[in-house]
Amino acid sequence: MSEGLQPGRLPERNLRTTEVDLGGLVGVLATHLYSTPLVALRELVQNAHDSHTRRALEDPGCAPGVIRVGADQARRTITIEDAGAGLTEPEIHAYLATVGTGYTRLLRDLTGNQELIGAFGLGFLSAFSVAEEVTVTTTSHREPGLGHRYRSRGGEQYSVEPVPPRPSPGTVVELLLKAEHAQLADEYALREVLTRYCVLLPVPVHVGADERPVNGTPVPWRQEEAEDRYADRMRFAAAFGRRFEPLTTFPVTPVEDRTDAVGLLWVQDGGSYGSTDNRDLSLYLRGMLLAEDARDLLPSWAGFVGGVIESSRLTPTASREDLQRDEHYRALQQALADAIVDGLYETARLHPAAWRRILARHGQDLLGAALVDDRLFTLLADDVPVPTSQGDLTAGALRAAGNGAVHVTLGAGGGFEEMLYRAMQVPIARGDRYAVLPFLRRYAALRDCRIVELGGESGSRELFRDPERPLPAEEFGWLSAALTDPGEQLVPARFDPPGLPLVLVPDREAELKARIEDDQADARIPSAALRLARAFTARTDDTVKARLYLNLAAPAVQQLLAAYRTGHTGSATAAGLLRSLKVIMAAAAGSAAGDLTAALGGVGTAVAALTASVPEVPSTGDGLTSGQDGSQNR
Repeated sequence: MSEGLQPGRLPERNLRTTEVDLGGLVGVLATHLYSTPLVALRELVQNAHDSHTRRALEDPGCAPGVIRVGADQARRTITIEDAGAGLTEPEIHAYLATVGTGYTRLLRDLTGNQELIGAFGLGFLSAFSVAEEVTVTTTSHREPGLGHRYRSRGGEQYSVEPVPPRPSPGTVVELLLKAEHAQLADEYALREVLTRYCVLLPVPVHVGADERPVNGTPVPWRQEEAEDRYADRMRFAAAFGRRFEPLTTFPVTPVEDRTDAVGLLWVQDGGSYGSTDNRDLSLYLRGMLLAEDARDLLPSWAGFVGGVIESSRLTPTASREDLQRDEHYRALQQALADAIVDGLYETARLHPAAWRRILARHGQDLLGAALVDDRLFTLLADDVPVPTSQGDLTAGALRAAGNGAVHVTLGAGGGFEEMLYRAMQVPIARGDRYAVLPFLRRYAALRDCRIVELGGESGSRELFRDPERPLPAEEFGWLSAALTDPGEQLVPARFDPPGLPLVLVPDREAELKARIEDDQADARIPSAALRLARAFTARTDDTVKARLYLNLAAPAVQQLLAAYRTGHTGSATAAGLLRSLKVIMAAAAGSAAGDLTAALGGVGTAVAALTASVPEVPSTGDGLTSGQDGSQNR
């Protein structure tokens, strides 16, 4: 620190005034502050609303007014007219023509009125993002005999001149649109935009000569008396929802000491979070649309939820198109998550038909949601459908069909394990689907039942029982050499049906490790997720790629062992036949277990060897041997 310079103080002899390039500042604020030129309409209608609110505060006896927005395509103009407080000439200079100074914010601080929307004194500048010239004609309720006209091109310079007073206090803002924004001068387009921007404004907003206000839909949470609140909420959601029909709705109410937010959430009839995030939340600050896509306020698992929320505690950014991530924002996030869970509980209890539709439409989403919220898991444990080999079933139905156990495959379906259970009419849950495996693991712990994970070693032990007595080492060695390929492990066992001599079961965990460690995985999987996955699979022993379970209860295997023990010359041929059967069955189940062509050739070789002492039968040329059609052995 320089000698003599005190902390927090600047040397007075070197003080300078910061220069401001007004033209550049106005250009940046007007053109680059907002993400879309449509925001200009929002800001100007908001100003008109605040003018009405100010008039009601300063002149309580005035009649309620309306806001009217018009367009003239031929003149390339848009007008916004209000019957609010109007402006005096000093107020034009002090507020309208001074960047960063807003009377609305001062008035809200003085009166505590939370219906006033403006905050930064920047909204009027948005007009210059779409207009080459802006004209404001106004008469103040304080000086009803005077009129003033403000005119500016570009916002850097302006003029104010006296004009005859309006018939009643209020203001008309006229925008002469830039050529590139001429399409905005269309009343149909204005109505569509303003319907969303103004739906919660208490002051009626009309477009053109239409006597129906764009914000005429009753707002359910503002209706003190309603015969059927649920029906009102459903009508509002259907009118507001842009893409999907609502399946059910639930209200958002203030939470003491946490948030003042009110509004409505609904479950949408469309989209699955496993493929698309359809969270659709519109956020209103003191009645005016702030953000059309406020999805981050909703839980990440709620990909099926839409809604409308309004609050006065949230802090907007200067562009009023986003929010500060402060304690109020985080409190609202928690409040909305609670509202969704409470609403789903109420729907299950009071609207069973809607609940069934939600389960059918969003079962996959809800499986994942149940894992991140204990209350949701309790609600959904016995209701949410799980994809299985026999269609969608609840976990309870899976448990009942599995004799008290829940069976789930770790792979993508198929395989001998599933084939065997199909034969026994036992449904298998699809553990490769979104959230199925962790959900069923948690369900098994909750209901204290067994979970059989097919494709893993524990699941295989459930399916393949130990033999009554172990194979002698010599026989085990001979069978391993005769039946297995590199990476396969022979496992003597007993299983149903007894007519099946052997089953090759790939190790799903080893398969997963191979996919994760494949060089191509870098292109398929995000790097952060890939690092986590590789850290997990690093613990997997992948020396055994598959296990060949040999059914010692099968007559064919028993006969093979008997032949080997007696030194029968056909034992090696019979073992080759079983090896070929293994490859063929593995190919049918979608697993690679050797050369299929060679296996099919091995079947022919084995048959030829086993029938070598049978005289050759001449063929007729059409695949039939002599006498097969009965024509040569009459």
